[in-house]
Amino acid sequence: MSRTLRKIAFFFLLSGLFILSASAQIGGDGTYKFLGYSNSARIAALGGNFLAIDDNDVTLTQANPSLISPAMNNNLALSYVNTPGGINYGFVAYAHDFGKVGCFVGNFQFLNYGTFTGADAAGNKTGDFSAGEYALNVGWGRRLSPVFSIGANGKLVYSQLETYRSFGIAVDVAGTYTSKDQTFTASLVGRNIGSQIVPYLPGKYEPLPFELQIGLSQKLKHIPLRFSELLTNLQKWDLTYFDPGDPANTADPISGQVKEKTGAAKFADGLMRHVVLGAELTIAKVLALRIGYNYQRRQELKLSNKSGLTGFSAGAGLRVKMFNLSYARSSYTAGIAKNYITVGVNLQEFIKKQ
Repeated sequence: MSRTLRKIAFFFLLSGLFILSASAQIGGDGTYKFLGYSNSARIAALGGNFLAIDDNDVTLTQANPSLISPAMNNNLALSYVNTPGGINYGFVAYAHDFGKVGCFVGNFQFLNYGTFTGADAAGNKTGDFSAGEYALNVGWGRRLSPVFSIGANGKLVYSQLETYRSFGIAVDVAGTYTSKDQTFTASLVGRNIGSQIVPYLPGKYEPLPFELQIGLSQKLKHIPLRFSELLTNLQKWDLTYFDPGDPANTADPISGQVKEKTGAAKFADGLMRHVVLGAELTIAKVLALRIGYNYQRRQELKLSNKSGLTGFSAGAGLRVKMFNLSYARSSYTAGIAKNYITVGVNLQEFIKKQ
C-alpha cells in the first residue's frame, strides 16, 4: 500500500473512532444554535452548513478551519442573511498569514432577533427589549503535507435574550485530505465542543450544539463541475421524531393503528437525514452556478399539503478581478426562504494594483 493510501485509510479510521466516541452526544439539542447556522452564501447554496472544498475561499473557514491556507492572506469577507421574520445574521472575516506559525482567520459572527415589546402577566406593557447572540472566532490552519491540513477555531460566545444573559466558550477541530490533482477533498469536522461559562439561569447549564461532520467533494477532470456530499450529525443516528399533526401519523379509524414504515424504508429515511447533496458548475472561471438538496430539512419543514421547494437551495457566484460576490436562496418551507449575500475581496491583490 502506498503512503498516500495509508494516509487516506488512517484518516477514515480516525473518522470512525470519532463517531463511536461521540455516539452519546445528542445532535440538535442545546443552546447557542446560531453557531451551526449557514452563513456563507456558497455553503447555503449547496444545501449544508459547511463544505469540504479546498480552493482558498475564506468564507468556508468559519465552519471548516482545516481549509485555512496561506493563499487566503489579506482576504476579507462579509456575509449577510435576511429572513422573512426580520431576523438578521451574518459575519465578517479576515485572514492573515504568519509564515511558519500558520495562517489565522479572525471572524465575528452575529445574530439579531430584533426589538420586542414586553408585557407582564396581566398584559400591561413593560417596554421594549432586544435579543441577540454573538461569537468572536479565531481560526488557525496549517498544512502538514501537500495533501493533509489541520485547523481549529476558538470561540467566545455571548447571548442576550431580554434580561437573560449567557457566556460560553467553544472550539472546532478539523482535518482535511486533498488529492494532489486538487479534484477530491475529504474533511472531518467536530464543531462546537465547549460549555456555558455563565448560564442564563444560575446553576442550569445547557449543552452546546456539538456536531460531528464529514464532507466530501469531487471535481470532474474534463468538466468544470464539482459534486459535494455532506454527512451531518454523525454523533447520533436517529434524527427522526413523531409529529402528531402529520396526517401520515393519524390512526386508522377502524383498527386504531398508525401506519409505520417498513424496515427498509425506515432505514433509508434515517440514513438520508444525515446526507446533504450539492453541485457547483463553474463557467469560464468567472461565474459559478450552485444547487443543493437537504433531505432532513425537507422532511422536517414541508407542509403536509404542499411540499414546494422545501429543502432545495440555489445560488450563483461571480468573480470580478479581486472581488467575489455570491448569492443564495434557500427554501425552508413552502413560500418561505432565506436570502444570503456574501462579498469577498482579496486585499493583497488590491494593494498590488495600487
